[in-house]
Amino acid sequence: MKYIIILGDGMADEPIKELDGKTPLEAAKTPAMDELAKKSEIGLINTVPSGMKPGSDTANLAVLGYDPKKYYSGRSPLEALSIGVDMKADDIAIRCNLVTLSEDEPEYAKKTIKDHSSGEISTEEAAVLINAVKKELENDSYKFYVGTSYRHLTIWNKGKVVELSQPHDILGKVIGEYLPSVPALKEMMEKSYDILNNHPINIEREKRGLNKANSIWFWGAGTKPALDSFEEKNNKKGAMISAVDLLKGIAVGAGMKVIEVEGADATLNTNYNGKALAGLNAVLNDGYDFVYIHIESPDEMGHQGSIENKIKAIEYIDEKVIKPIVEQMDKSGEDYRLLITPDHPTPIYCRTHTSDPVPYLLYDSTAKLNKTWLYNEKEAKQSGNFTKDGYKFINKLFK
Repeated sequence: MKYIIILGDGMADEPIKELDGKTPLEAAKTPAMDELAKKSEIGLINTVPSGMKPGSDTANLAVLGYDPKKYYSGRSPLEALSIGVDMKADDIAIRCNLVTLSEDEPEYAKKTIKDHSSGEISTEEAAVLINAVKKELENDSYKFYVGTSYRHLTIWNKGKVVELSQPHDILGKVIGEYLPSVPALKEMMEKSYDILNNHPINIEREKRGLNKANSIWFWGAGTKPALDSFEEKNNKKGAMISAVDLLKGIAVGAGMKVIEVEGADATLNTNYNGKALAGLNAVLNDGYDFVYIHIESPDEMGHQGSIENKIKAIEYIDEKVIKPIVEQMDKSGEDYRLLITPDHPTPIYCRTHTSDPVPYLLYDSTAKLNKTWLYNEKEAKQSGNFTKDGYKFINKLFK
C-alpha cells in the first residue's frame, strides 16, 4: 500500500457573495475531485489546536501527525532547517519577509503594508536585495540568510522569543502599532526601507508595474526545533515535495526526503505537473511508502484577495496534480490511499488564515464506496465526519 497527501495550502474558504454564496472550492471546475468524492470518505479536520495561531506551520505539523502543542517551537526555526542553518541552542530564528510598504509618508511608522509578498518576487531578485540588507545591517548578533521568493531568515544570537506581527495579517493597515518592541529589530526594519526603496532592482520593478520589495519585516520568532523521525513514528519511508522552506524544514526535521522540483516556486504558475510526476516517481520507482505534495498557490491567492485566481489555483491542482496522480496510480496496479485536504482556510474576505476546520477527502483504491457527495466545505460538514485532534488523522490514513 502506498500513501499520498495532496495539500492545497489555504484552499478552504467561506461563501462569497460574488460567487452566489459558493466558496472557491465549490465554484471551481474540479472533475477529478468530483469523481473521487463519489468513492471516498469526506469530512472535516480541526488542524489548529485551541489557543494556537492558524499558521501553515502548526497546521501542516498536525496533518503530518505531529501534535503542534508538543512539537511547535516557532515557524522560522523550521525554515532554518530547510536553508541549512545549524542553529545553536540559544539562537532565535526570525522570518525576514520582503514586503511592499507605501511611500508617501516620510515617517516609517505611518506607512501602510500593501503586499506581504512584494508581488511574489523571484528568488533571484530577492537574493540581491537581502544581500544588500545583509551588507549594511549584519553584525555579531544578527545574521541574514537568503530563502525563497519573499521568505528569508534572520538568526538572532542569544536572542529571545518575542511577539511579532505577521505581515499577511495586517495588509492595508498602518504599521506603527505592529512594529517590534525590540529596538534593534525595529531599527533594522526602518533602515532596510532606506536601503531598499531606491535600490536599482526596485526602480526597475516599478518601471515594470511591479510592487517594490522595499522593506524587511520580522515575524515568527522561535527556538531550535526537535521533531521525532517520521519513519520511526509511522513505520513509513516518507518524502516531501514543496516549494516552501517551511515545509522543507519540517521534512528535514522529521528525517523525510526533500524532493526538489524545477520550476516549483509557490506561485499561481508553479510547476504543478512536475510536482505530480515527482510524487509518482517517489512512490512507484524510488521505494517511498508515503509522499506529501504541498501546493502553496491557493493560499497566496487568498492572501491577495483574488477570487478568480484562487479558483484557478484549485482548478490547476485538480487538473495537473490530482488527475495524473490518480490515473497513473490506477494504471500501476499499486494499492494506495490518497488524502486531499487544505492545512487551514485562507478566506478571501479577510486575506489571512483562520482556525476553522478544513474539508478532507480520503480515498482508498481497495474500498468499494458509492457516494453522491462532492468535495467542498459544505458537504464535508454535512457528512458528520469530524476529527477534533487533527494530528491524529494520519493514523486513519495509515490504518
